[in-house]
Amino acid sequence: MEKNKKIIGLCGSLRKGSYNEMLLKVAGGLLPEGVDFEIVRYDDIPVYNEDHDTPKANERPASVTKFRELLGIADAFIIASPEYNYSIPGGLKNAIDWASRGKDSPLMHKPVAVMGATQGLWGTVRMQAAFLPVFTFLNMNPVLQPEVLIAQAQNKFDEAGNLNDDMALDLIKKKLAHLVSASKV
Repeated sequence: MEKNKKIIGLCGSLRKGSYNEMLLKVAGGLLPEGVDFEIVRYDDIPVYNEDHDTPKANERPASVTKFRELLGIADAFIIASPEYNYSIPGGLKNAIDWASRGKDSPLMHKPVAVMGATQGLWGTVRMQAAFLPVFTFLNMNPVLQPEVLIAQAQNKFDEAGNLNDDMALDLIKKKLAHLVSASKV
């Protein structure tokens, strides 16, 4: 009997009421039966400092160890993030830097899908492009198509976090189907 697939969601915004957290929840609800989904937070992770990482330190900070363990059980990842200064938000990049270190990196060789929601007009296109070198270095398998770029998110989510954009929902479903397919070995 095949085990359930486990997909971990990472949100690039840590604020309450984040459109990207709403987007992750919508995506998690669209995954097929037999796929477990969990959003993992990382707001307690310190700024990366090699002096506090192995092998220089005997062990990593407890919050980092817990984060890496949660990522380690994932078969694939969904990242939903805003765009900060045309790039990846610092907190998310810092968490990925901690998770990327060492031969035991829980990110290596795994499928990943990136999507984003923003109140602006560009729909996080630059943030998504900024992830490509990171995925290349980690030898991850990014699901690039279709792109999910939700512009003017304030007009597309209701107060309960429901996405009211049929075209965006269709693109998310297609992207998730590709991600689930990529996570089958």
